[in-house]
Amino acid sequence: MKSGIRWTPIALLETTNLLSGMSNGVVTIAIPWLVLQRTGSVAAAGLVAALSALPGIVASPFAGWAVDHFGRRIVSIVSDILSAISVAAIPLVAMVTDLNIAIILALAMLGAVFDPAGYTARRALIPDVAQASGMEVTRLNGLHEGIFGIGWIVGPLAGSLLIATLGDTAAFWAPFGAFVLAAILISLLRVTDAGQIAKAEREQAGIEPLSAWQNAALGARLLWRDRTLRAVTIAVMVLAAIYLPTETVLLPAYFTELDSPEMLGFILAALSAGAMIGSFSYGWLNQRMSRRMIVYAALFGSALTYIPMALLPPIGVFITFAFLCGLSWGPMQPLLTTIVQLRIDPDAQGRVFGIQTATFYVAPPAAMFLAGVLAESYGVRPVLLGIAGLLVITALAVLRVKSLRDIDSPGSRGSSA
Repeated sequence: MKSGIRWTPIALLETTNLLSGMSNGVVTIAIPWLVLQRTGSVAAAGLVAALSALPGIVASPFAGWAVDHFGRRIVSIVSDILSAISVAAIPLVAMVTDLNIAIILALAMLGAVFDPAGYTARRALIPDVAQASGMEVTRLNGLHEGIFGIGWIVGPLAGSLLIATLGDTAAFWAPFGAFVLAAILISLLRVTDAGQIAKAEREQAGIEPLSAWQNAALGARLLWRDRTLRAVTIAVMVLAAIYLPTETVLLPAYFTELDSPEMLGFILAALSAGAMIGSFSYGWLNQRMSRRMIVYAALFGSALTYIPMALLPPIGVFITFAFLCGLSWGPMQPLLTTIVQLRIDPDAQGRVFGIQTATFYVAPPAAMFLAGVLAESYGVRPVLLGIAGLLVITALAVLRVKSLRDIDSPGSRGSSA
């Protein structure tokens, strides 16, 4: 019996999504490894991780404007091409001069400029692809985030193996090829663009288009005036700030000291594998649990499973709890996407996704730098234990947020009108 689902648009979007996750997974392990190998300083790795995240704060709101203004496919294609150029620059520069921390930082910041646009464009394409394929959008949300998680499983593993076999600069040719292929695949995607349709209707009605700044300001207003969406976004922003130093600074420092890129790859892959399965399960969970209970389960599950990881246990135990931590957090990203789709009009979703992404970039840079400084002074384990405590405290604090009680209602849709 035929399902009635057209798989071609789904395959094109999700293969691109997979390639993006893989590429980012390789870069995530390769950049700190470059720094640690050349400086031996955890604080330097924290500084590079922090500063390379800063462009996302500025780029993300404009990425939302670009998605709504130029179109979702176009922005995705251009972003992937520019990302390919930025990662290829690292081995190319290494051919002509030594890579010092200033050069690594500059190239890492360059690459970070383009990531938010591609990520935002692919998220905004989900309703268009769901309509073209006949798949329920909630199901495609979970599928999208799960496949992105697969990329983050393969990426760190591939990155660690490439570093071990080819070297830490040659490893960047893999994401270069993946980004190029992603751009080609999205160019083959043929779906309607709800944002462009709404834009054309506004133009026909004589409504002036918004500038990039006006667009960003409107996205911020739409996000802020929806109390539930605002609460979830702030919660994720805080948790990202607390957690991200683990993957970007602390674990690379620990495994660099052990001279074991492969083990770092296994840990990051286990986290991503759990997150992938958690994301895939969102559609199933959404039919059986309230969205509020999914949020609570994700927060407490990830906080409690992080505690054994912070003790730096034997590798088998480490991998097991890394998987469980990712599994607990996995449903959160498709849930966040679903809330935006339910509460924000299609022509405004790109700008709201952009503002959300910007907020997720705001706090982590300072946390990454602080984690690097503290780890250099006191060691990795005490900093990880401190992070575990903060995650538990944050989960308990979220229980008291009253606006999350409305998360299961659709709310009133915010629009650009």
